[in-house]
Amino acid sequence: MTKVSMVIAALFLSTMPATAKEYVDLELVMATDVSRSIDAEEAELQRRGIAAAFRSKQVIDAIASGVLQRIAVAYLDYSSRDWNKLVIDWRIIRDRESAYAFADTLMKAPLTFGRRTSISDALSHGAALIDANDIEGTRRVIDVSGDGPNNFGNWVDTVRDETIAKRITINGLPIINDRNTFSRFSLPDLDRYYRGCVIGGPGAFLVVARNFQDFARAIRKKLVLEIAGLPPVRRSLFVRAQLAPSQRLRPSPNGYTYAKGCDIGERLRNGYWPDDP
Repeated sequence: MTKVSMVIAALFLSTMPATAKEYVDLELVMATDVSRSIDAEEAELQRRGIAAAFRSKQVIDAIASGVLQRIAVAYLDYSSRDWNKLVIDWRIIRDRESAYAFADTLMKAPLTFGRRTSISDALSHGAALIDANDIEGTRRVIDVSGDGPNNFGNWVDTVRDETIAKRITINGLPIINDRNTFSRFSLPDLDRYYRGCVIGGPGAFLVVARNFQDFARAIRKKLVLEIAGLPPVRRSLFVRAQLAPSQRLRPSPNGYTYAKGCDIGERLRNGYWPDDP
């Protein structure tokens, strides 16, 4: 930590009100998809990837680079509101020991599996966790990963807008599920969907996992960017696909419009995928 950072931290701490709040550089909710499209092997790959990231030198160094040198993390398994499970409630991570403890707790927790895919419910749950805690973060982020579009609950773009209005940034990690190609919910351009319908807020970005085996690399990179507050390199996979016009075509807060519409998951659920022309 540089002398300038130490001075900034001292000034920040000296102006804090005398409350029981814990002040951190980042409040982070990690929302991980456990819908029916995720099998036990894939769920295990996600858990192991996140645990490995918190044990990595890159993530621990990113935490140490902050003004306050600590972050708060909660871990949520999501599918839909009746099946969401808070696996790890808020933990303060400030060093190697606490990062390893978080990873160990995550790996000891039993896997959970749900029904449907409601990114909107994950965002609502994540925002409620942030609003209800006794933590004050310089930045507040929901990190949502998954292998398919929202197909249940409220409209994802509506909840996205409500979430970022609360000063919460939404970052995304779309997983291009190569095992799920024949599912009616499979989107080969899931990264475009996340960009146009899911992510939003100051500095919002996405990192694409090419498949579940690539998840560990992607989540480590994403956590480093989120924790250190670094601007990402804008790269993603773009795959062409055909679909009928949507009634929910509008730009995201970041100016990107998903051409198939943010109601794509709901239309797929109801059987409205037409034949390609």
